[in-house]
Amino acid sequence: MRLGEFDALSFDCYGTLIDWEQGILAELKAWAAPAGLADDAILETFGAEESRCEAATPDKSYPGVLADVYRALGRRWGLPVNEVAPIAFGGSVGRWPAFPDSADALAYLKEHYRLVILSNVDRVSFMRSNAKLQVQFDLVLTAQDIGSYKPDRRNFDRLLAEVGALGVEKPRLLHVAQSLFHDIAPARALGLSTVWVNRRRGKPGGGATPPASGDATPDLEVASLAELAERHRAGTA
Repeated sequence: MRLGEFDALSFDCYGTLIDWEQGILAELKAWAAPAGLADDAILETFGAEESRCEAATPDKSYPGVLADVYRALGRRWGLPVNEVAPIAFGGSVGRWPAFPDSADALAYLKEHYRLVILSNVDRVSFMRSNAKLQVQFDLVLTAQDIGSYKPDRRNFDRLLAEVGALGVEKPRLLHVAQSLFHDIAPARALGLSTVWVNRRRGKPGGGATPPASGDATPDLEVASLAELAERHRAGTA
């Protein structure tokens, strides 16, 4: 696979461009402290509950899903949950930080590709995150627009349909994501070329991302978006 073979890059946002693990921990750590949980335990339990809630209520907005996740975590950890805290957590996405390399790498890639977002959030949450990314995407598709959450195939079918309407055929689209579970496995099942941005390289476990099912072998693995941009710049991939 050569990066010059593609006309468009579709991105997962949270975990790939936005550091959702740091954002999640910033919101949950103080509350979870009485349970004596390590950071990875918080993230792994979050990931399990998030995927369960998304599958159970695919038509619920992401802030609502996060509120449900917060309540489920309280039950699992035996922690008190008031009426306000789940709603506050549901609205926290806009506070989650961007990875330090995201804005510069996106600015470079924008010079060479159409850029697309395929994200498991709502429009308002993504708008707040996009301000940190400092780039105008050619197309933004959220779970709110589609009515389901990745890894549901409907999200990727919609991606292909919308990108096709822009004149980009499937062989010319490269999907770039951190999550093997949400993105790489379902994209690969549809025959899309993929880049795994392994933001957790060198760390044990999957953090906030559940284990993938099916073939999640990417066409290319990088440790950061900066590395992807540099590979394009150098012509090494």
